[in-house]
Amino acid sequence: MPGASGEQLQVLKSEVTSLRGKNKRLSVALAAAREQLVAIHQQLADLVNPPATVAVIAENPDKVGQVRLYLNGKPMVLRVHPDVKPEHLQVGIEVLVNEEMVVSKVLTYPRTGTLVQVGEIISQGRALVRLGNTGTEIVSLAAPLIGKIEVGDSLLLEARSGIAVQKVQRGEVEQLLAPQIPNVSYKKIGGLEEQIETIRDAVELPFTHPDLYRRFGLRAPKGILLYGPPGCGKTLIAKAVATSLGANSQGKVSYFLSIKGPELLSKFVGETERQIRAIFSRARQLASSEHPVVIFFDEMEALFRTRGSGISSDVETMIVPQLLSEIDGVEELSNVMVIGASNREDMIDPAVLRPGRLDVRVRIERPTLEQAGQIFEIHLGHEVPIGNEEEKSPGVGRKQLREKLLALLAEESVRTQIYEVAYENGKQEIVYAHSLLSGAMIASIVERAKKAAIKDSLKNQGKVDGLTFSHVERAAEEEIRETAALGASTDPGEWARTLGVRRGMRIVDVRSLQ
Repeated sequence: MPGASGEQLQVLKSEVTSLRGKNKRLSVALAAAREQLVAIHQQLADLVNPPATVAVIAENPDKVGQVRLYLNGKPMVLRVHPDVKPEHLQVGIEVLVNEEMVVSKVLTYPRTGTLVQVGEIISQGRALVRLGNTGTEIVSLAAPLIGKIEVGDSLLLEARSGIAVQKVQRGEVEQLLAPQIPNVSYKKIGGLEEQIETIRDAVELPFTHPDLYRRFGLRAPKGILLYGPPGCGKTLIAKAVATSLGANSQGKVSYFLSIKGPELLSKFVGETERQIRAIFSRARQLASSEHPVVIFFDEMEALFRTRGSGISSDVETMIVPQLLSEIDGVEELSNVMVIGASNREDMIDPAVLRPGRLDVRVRIERPTLEQAGQIFEIHLGHEVPIGNEEEKSPGVGRKQLREKLLALLAEESVRTQIYEVAYENGKQEIVYAHSLLSGAMIASIVERAKKAAIKDSLKNQGKVDGLTFSHVERAAEEEIRETAALGASTDPGEWARTLGVRRGMRIVDVRSLQ
């Protein structure tokens, strides 16, 4: 029957559609099963593969297809898989070596090892390092370290291969011990010729003429104390000493370890002593390569106060002995100089200042007016344009600026008075600007004047052609006002000792006059 045939055809079509869906699903299932079988096969293949060995590249490959490396600490030359690019085989990097003894994959640089410190940098990518207290060793440097390390840096050493692979930063102590290479000549210090000559005789002669010192049975001084009012050039002199030692050490670079006293103070017991040991250990490392080293302790009274004074918590009872033992240890070393600076030398423990430790003691006095003029010329420089309505000659203009400033500072008038001090016997005295002169004050005046000249030039669209005395005069008056506002103290005696005001009588009161 035609109708029945139509119904049968519909049923057949429906069955075909259903079979097609089942076939598609079966095909997908078969494909997934095939992928699973492939993955399982790969896992089985990986499981039955022999273990690969990790090696460290010893040299950049100089021949295509092979490389020199350290395998379990043994030097070997192995073949390289074609898929491994030769430029990736850098010194110090780890690689995989398969069962056929072929380098098959490049990994990364080692992340663990022994911590060492650089004693000297040698040519051909090598360095002399210190292994704690056990001695020294020459090691190769990994590619990222070449040209990027200095003496005293901490490195991570892959011990089996003898290759240093990473520079390690060791926190706040490492920052304190980062050596500087100063570039301050004595010419940049004005008004201290006599003190500089004393220091040069004490410091430079033993380094520049060691044979003569040995013939006469003399030794180089262990240390110098620079003391006096603040802002008078103590830190500059210390940097100039380091620079001069480097200039006279037959091409050897000099190093300057600048340690500010309060930076070392710690609330944890023994921490300050540990940092002092680290400072002198770094100095020994730097000096072992015949490099002159200056350890500069600024604000020395903050660390090494007189023991048992009761002024502080008496932490100095342990800190001072640690310094004394380190300074005495310097006697057996060469090329190390300890320089201390303080404006309160009366607070430093006498054992630190005795001969044999800080042998040379130099007082840095406040500059005279003539010396203040020298300091002014140094900070003014030769490139600063001078604006002078009366005289356009640059030389004359600079001289006029200097003479007018000195005349202003020499005044004993209302605008230059700073303090009124009262003495124990009832007498009173006015302290003027010329009694509190310092290199820092002159430098600040010059800086203020230069900024004022720049602002005037911008304000007047470039019509101001240079620095004038009006700029210097305003700067000096501002500096005097700030000195008066900031210098007075609740303890007049401490104020007098800090600023170096010595009148022979005890000061009982200080009053600002600005």
